Parts: sequence; structure tokens; C-alpha cells
Amino acid sequence: MKNFFEKSADKLFGLKNLPEDVLLYRVMPKLLLTVVKKYLRLTVEGVEHIPKKGRTLITPNHSGYSGFDAIILGNEIFTQTKRIPRVLTHHLWFLTKATAIPANKLGFFEATTEMGMKLLNKNNAVVLFPEGEQGNFKPTTRRYRLQEFKRGFIRMAIKTGAPIVPALVIGAEETHINLKQIKLAKYLTGGVLPLPLNVIPLPAKWKIKFLPPIKLPFRPESANDVELVHEIASDLREMMQLELNKELAKREWVYLGKRL
Repeated sequence: MKNFFEKSADKLFGLKNLPEDVLLYRVMPKLLLTVVKKYLRLTVEGVEHIPKKGRTLITPNHSGYSGFDAIILGNEIFTQTKRIPRVLTHHLWFLTKATAIPANKLGFFEATTEMGMKLLNKNNAVVLFPEGEQGNFKPTTRRYRLQEFKRGFIRMAIKTGAPIVPALVIGAEETHINLKQIKLAKYLTGGVLPLPLNVIPLPAKWKIKFLPPIKLPFRPESANDVELVHEIASDLREMMQLELNKELAKREWVYLGKRL
């Protein structure tokens, strides 16, 4: 027998019998395009760097606490490449069926190494945020400072041969303001949550930039080399931080004006 939360999810969203991805790629595109183009004034660069087919690992910076960046990024990848990206997201989405059902319909999958490998081996374009929740839930006072990268995505890329396409998302930090990072070590090992200032998105100007793909020239067994994997992750983080800084230096206005 269904519990209250499962029944509520089915009744509220009407999603149970719909195919995966239906919300983000069939129901929501018009709404998202309106929000992106008019409210957030989104510009996108470097889409040509995303391979048209085959296993691909897209690795953006993570920010804004709400997961709004994952939704908008996924929609733009689909709109401009016609590839349906599989987005690996925080495990909190999957703690109950009440939240897992809508997450699946958005094309979200729990961020585990096993799931990432499974999706890549099926030649999907996979979006993975290397900073994890530490990037997503960091205070806005530390905006655009990349947090330490988790190394699982490097192992995935080495084992599957998938190219890594770094991506920069600028604007999410100011769209959803996070006052503080709440650590849940007492209740959930390694867990953190945000303390948001606003729920309604602020009209910060957004820019998404895809960087040239990186093909790691290593044999699959190299994924077990801890020092190598750590070095690659650190180098990639440093490179993305430098590119992010360059983009931020061009910025003139956040909430007003036409130029980013």
C-alpha cells in the first residue's frame, strides 16, 4: 500500500506513468526558454565542443543551491545539440519516492560511480558536477571559487574513454543567494544543506560556456592510480578556475544591462 508521500507525489505531479525526461524535454521547454531568454538573459558559447554522439562527460561548476543550474544546463544541451543529457544529482533527491519520481522525470539520476559508468557505457552525454554539494551549497560569499573536485568522474573518463567537456555556468550564484552552509555530520556523514535567502530566482544575467573537450590518454587500469587521478582533477579544477576568472573579468552588470 502506498504511503502518504507516494500518493501525494502521484496526485500532485501526475508523473508515475510518464516516460523519463518528459518534464524537462517535452513539458517544460517553452517555460524554460521564456525564463532563460527573457528573465535570465542567457547567452551560450562553445556548444560545438559537445560531441554529437557517443559517451561524453560534461563537467560544470555548481552553484546557486537550488539545482536550477542543472535544469537550465540540461535544457540548453538538449535544445542546441538534440542530445538528451543524463544529469547526475544529489542523493537527497532519491531518499523518498515522493521526490525520486519527479527527479527521474526531469532526467536526474543519483550521483554514484556505478550510475555514471552505466550511463556512459550506453553512450550517453552525462552531466556531472565535480564539486558536488560542496559547490552547490557553498555560501554566496564564496561565489565562483571552485571547491575541491571529487575524483570519481576522472576514473569514469579513464575507464570508459569518454572525453571531458568542462562547462562554466555564470549567474546561478546571484540568482539564488545562499547565506550559509549547514553541516549535517552529526546526522548524515559528509552531508551539508544550504540556508537560502531567496526562493524566487533573482534576475541575474546568465552565461554558459562549454570549453574544448579533453581526452585523457591513459589505459583503463590507470584509473586505479590515486596520485594520477588526484593530479588530473586538480589540474582540471585550476584550468576551469582560470577560465572562470577570465569570464568574470568581462562582466559589467549582474542584474542590469545587456552585457555580462
